[in-house]
Parts: sequence; structure tokens; C-alpha cells
Amino acid sequence: MGRMNATIPASLFRITGRNSAVALLIGPALLVTGHAGAEDGGRLDEIVVTATRSEASVRDVARSISLIDRERIQNATQQLGIDEVLAGVPGLYMQNRYNFSQDLSISMRGFGARSSFGIRGIRVFVDGIPETLPDGQAQVDSIDLGSAERIEVLRGPASTLYGNASGGVIAIETESGQRPPFAEAGIATGELGFRRYGVKAGGMLGTADYLVNVSRQEIDGYRDHSYAEGTLVNARVAVPLGANDRLTFAFNHTDQPLAQDPGALDAATAAANPRAAHAPNVLFDAGEGLSQQRLGAVYQRQLASGELLLRNYYVWRDFENRLPFVAGGAVHLDRFFWGAGLQYTLTAPLPDGFGLTIGLDHDRQDDDRRRFDNEQGAQGALVFDQAERVAATGVYAIARYEPDAPWQLSAGLRYDRVTFDIGDRFLVDGNDSGRIEFDQVSPSVGASLELGNHVLFASLASSFETPTTTELANPSGAGGFNPALEPQRADNFELGVKGERGGLYYELAAFYIELTDELVPFELPGFPGRTFFANAGESQRKGLESALSWRGPSGLGVEASWTWSDFTFERFTDASGTAFDGKRLPGVPRHFGFLGLSWESPAGIHARLEARYSGEFHADNANAVEVDSYTVTSFRASRELDYGPWRVRPYVGVNNVFDERYPSHVRANAFAGRYFEPAPGRNAYAGLDIAYSFGSRSP
Repeated sequence: MGRMNATIPASLFRITGRNSAVALLIGPALLVTGHAGAEDGGRLDEIVVTATRSEASVRDVARSISLIDRERIQNATQQLGIDEVLAGVPGLYMQNRYNFSQDLSISMRGFGARSSFGIRGIRVFVDGIPETLPDGQAQVDSIDLGSAERIEVLRGPASTLYGNASGGVIAIETESGQRPPFAEAGIATGELGFRRYGVKAGGMLGTADYLVNVSRQEIDGYRDHSYAEGTLVNARVAVPLGANDRLTFAFNHTDQPLAQDPGALDAATAAANPRAAHAPNVLFDAGEGLSQQRLGAVYQRQLASGELLLRNYYVWRDFENRLPFVAGGAVHLDRFFWGAGLQYTLTAPLPDGFGLTIGLDHDRQDDDRRRFDNEQGAQGALVFDQAERVAATGVYAIARYEPDAPWQLSAGLRYDRVTFDIGDRFLVDGNDSGRIEFDQVSPSVGASLELGNHVLFASLASSFETPTTTELANPSGAGGFNPALEPQRADNFELGVKGERGGLYYELAAFYIELTDELVPFELPGFPGRTFFANAGESQRKGLESALSWRGPSGLGVEASWTWSDFTFERFTDASGTAFDGKRLPGVPRHFGFLGLSWESPAGIHARLEARYSGEFHADNANAVEVDSYTVTSFRASRELDYGPWRVRPYVGVNNVFDERYPSHVRANAFAGRYFEPAPGRNAYAGLDIAYSFGSRSP
């Protein structure tokens, strides 16, 4: 799996001879991926995106953006995590599909690489409702891929648009019910104890449309102590209130009573017994359980002068977590998260070619956090009790100039204030109550130039990222804040080209990012499995992202992407006085790529072969532990059969076709060398979807 101070052999987790050949073939082939064009089946100027906070065509956006459609998301996928469908997005590096207690790890141009659990530095939205909290942390455990219509990925800093923790944006849209009423049932099973079943219904009721999906999933897991189960309910209802008004309601219920955490292993143990769990994780019954409900509404009104958009949402989350140590190792969290926003896009009476979007966001997070001793899986004495309140308010303005010419300009400015309040309710060890406040101005400018079927674009954008409430935890073990921690700030320059010709869609983008006070994780001996944070003085990120897609008239399709990155600490000395100047950021490979081959026949057969390559990267700030490169290949196929109003779709899939040994997750800067969570070998699954349409066509 890795090399530690040259004492651990590189062969522990290496590319096998078979997969080495795959990697050599992929490397030179991945030149440039354009999910946008091929997957939506239209011209770049016809494909509309909304992650930019106003409708715009892919051609017009002076930023790197990728789109994934419903066919790619839902057809024959196992739906364990969104990494299954986002693997081909350049600049987006993902780990940890198989530990449901820790959640998916997502890094976008290095933003989010520090996360030990959940997602940091990237804004996540579902139907316009944020999954990202005001403090900057997000979870994707409530995202229902079984009813997702499309996913937009806006790569690079976007604090001008969304404020805190906007190193990139992932926006997910639920299926619309604007079609004849239908009902669908599905069941899937596979190795590793995988089981999933669900029902979905949707359609029109008068002028309103609706979609409801209910699914249940269980998996025993590859490693010991890695069982997980969960139920999802996802619903969306859209009601026209008039010729120019539309009100959309979204509801989600997530119940995951158990997700066990097998923990990370050192390289020698991972190689000798990859199925093993870390012994203390079993002893202390490490894992989590959660219940969450999300209710949101979005109101849109078309006016003679533009468009008005209002949003309001409420999220309730109950969370319990057991960590593999005694002191404070049992966590109880009751969370109430809500927010509202107003946005107005003005087009008249502005001069021709001008557009202006102004808006206000306010989000609030109320956490009641308690810690108890973990007495080998049983709850012990209360040792920590505090109320954590986070409020974030932002105002923004985005201007566009789109003259009757081949070039366009855009500029934006946003001001944010984020306030953290802690009320200490465990006063035995003193009162650690306190308040801190961060504010930031985030500007951006962009320009694009059309050259026939090709578009050159450039942008300058900034982002900032406050520590989250968990990251502000005091390394001393006491309550209150870590007084030494500051927000991370970044300035990004991007230059790229995208275009289409003869069914070929491509994008090539280069970026340069300067960061100050980058947030970096570390662990302490007294709290194994718990992560604390420090600031690196200055960091630098350079990268090149390329993407290409093509679909031929015979049904054959090709998608490819390749990312090169050079992320280094320019100036960083940790609390112990160790200098890491010139060291690479851990957790992100210098090279990673993707190759997807698909085929669709007139008889309704769909087949897809995907190869994902990860180059070498480091697991620690000192760059003493190196994780070897690997290539993981997957295959899936389905057959769609129509019998009048009935549609039947059986499917099969194989993960890790060549039985590669690789780490599903590498925990950066882990204590005692326990960096590695081994991934399963080759495993298969199969399923069946049956749908009935009550109208003239099947869903």
C-alpha cells in the first residue's frame, strides 16, 4: 500500500501486471472530458446550467463545469456513493466509498483533501437547498442517487457565488414529474452482503408534478466491523401558481441507525490481513447512527424586468458517534439547520447585453453537542456539554455583459460574515464559552471569447473557508475554541478552452491557486481516530485538467479525463516546530485519470466499462509515507425491454474487475502509521427494475 521511510515494500498495494497495462494505455490517451456535450446530447450553447446562480449555457460560462445526466447516474449503478457517477470529472478526487461511518471523501483542486470525515471546502446543493452547513461541513449520506436527474460540478473557488467553503460546487437536481404518471420498483443484491430495494412514483396531477422515491440499503462490508444500513425517502413537488409563478417543495428523510467503523490500519497489517478491523474500533464499537429530515421550498417568479427567486429550508439531524477511546469517545449531536435566501436577476431596463443578479443569503446552525466516556461501547459519564451556534450572512452582486459580439464579460462581489458562538454547559473544568467572528470580501472576474466552435475563457476568483465547529475543537481536550486557528483563504486564476466538433466535446483548463493559512489535519496520541487542525502559512497549487467525450452514430461512446496537479506547502511550520516547506499536500495524487467506454444498441442493451487511475501520493505532511499508484476497473450492463406500458430492465455489474489491491481511503497524518483502509477485491452485483406507465409512454 505504501512506503514508510523506505522500510515498507512498495509491493503492498501496487498495480498488478494486468492493470499496469491498462494504466499505460490510459495515460497517453487521456488528453482532454466534456461530459457536458455528449451526455446531454446537445450543443454547448443549448445546455443550460444553474450552479452559477443564474441560467447560462455551458458555452457562456467562463469557468470549468461538468454535467452528469440521469442515464449515467441511475442505469445499472450500485448507488453506494456519488463517486460512482462523478469519477470522470477532472480535478475531482474521491475516496472512501466503503466506510459509511466516515462518509465519502471528496477533493476538488485540493479543497476538501484535509477532511477526515464528511466533505469540507466544497458546496453541495440538492434542488437548490444546501447540504453544506454555515460552518462549511457537508455530508452526502442523504443524497438519493435513485431519483437524481442530473449533477452539475463547478470546479474551482466560488465564494463570490456561495460564500464560505466554496472551493467548488456540486449541485444535484431531483427528477421532475413532468411526464405521464408511472410507478417503478427495483431490487438489487450482490457480494459483500449488498442488498437494496425501493419504489418510485411520479407524474402530473393537473398542472402540478411530483416525484417520490423510497429506498432501503444494507451492506455487510468487506472488512470486519463494517456493516451499514439505511433508508431514504426523497420527494419533490412543483406547483405552478400562475402563468409566471412556480413553487417547488423538496423533502428528504434519512434514517441510518447503524454504520460501523472498522478504522484504519498500518501498512503491514493492511497487507497481511486487509479484512481486519482495528482492534480498538471493535472493542469500543466504533460507528455512528443518524436520523435527518430536510424540508425546503423554492419560489420562482418571472417579471417583466427579470426573475425573482426565494428559498427557505429547515434541516433536523440527530447524530450519535462512538470513537475508539474512553475519554469523550461517545458523541451525541442534536442539530437544527435552517436558512433563507433572496435573489433577483435584472435584465430590464438595463442596456442590451447587460445583466445583473443581486442576492442575500442567511443560514443558521444550532448544535447541541455532548460527549460521554465510551466504556467499551456503552455510554459512560458526561464529560463535555456545549451549545454551538453558527450564523452566516452574505450579500452578493454578479454583473454580466453579453454584447452582440464573440466575447463576454462577468464580474462579481460578495461580502460574508460568519459568527461562531459557544455556550459551555459543562462547568466542572471551567467556563469555555466564547464567540469568534470572521468576515470576508470575495471578488471574481471572468471573460470568454468564441472562436467558431471553440471558446477561450479566463477567470480570477477568490474563496475563503472557516474552520468547522468540529475543526475548531481545542487540542488541549478542553471545551471552547482552538484559539490559534484562522480561516483559509485562496486566490484562483484559471485559463481554459472548450468546444465541440463532429460529436466531439472537450475541455482543457489550467489553474494556479495561492492559499494562506491552509487548514491541515493532525492526530494526537491521547485521542486516536479524532482529528485536530492547524494552519499552514502559505500554500501553492498548480494544475491542468483535461476532459473529452464522443458519441458515434453506432452507439459507441468514449469519455476520458486526466488531471495533473502540483500542490505544495510554501511556508508551514507545525506546533511542534517541524517545518514542511516545499512538501506536497497529502491525500491528492499528482496524476489521476479516467477512461469510460460505453455502447448502446437498438435492442436496448447498455454496456459500460470504466477504468479509474490514481497516481502516487503522500499520506503525511512530511511526505515520508507514499501510497502507490493503482488502477480500478468496473463494468456494468443492462437490457431494457418494453412490453406496452411495462418496462423491465435487468442489469449486472462488477467492481474492481481485475481484483486490484488498493486503499479505499488514506487518512492523512494519522497517528501510529494507521493511514490505510483497504478496499474490497473483485465483487459483483445484479438487479432488476420494473416500471409501469399510466400514460402513453414509459418513464
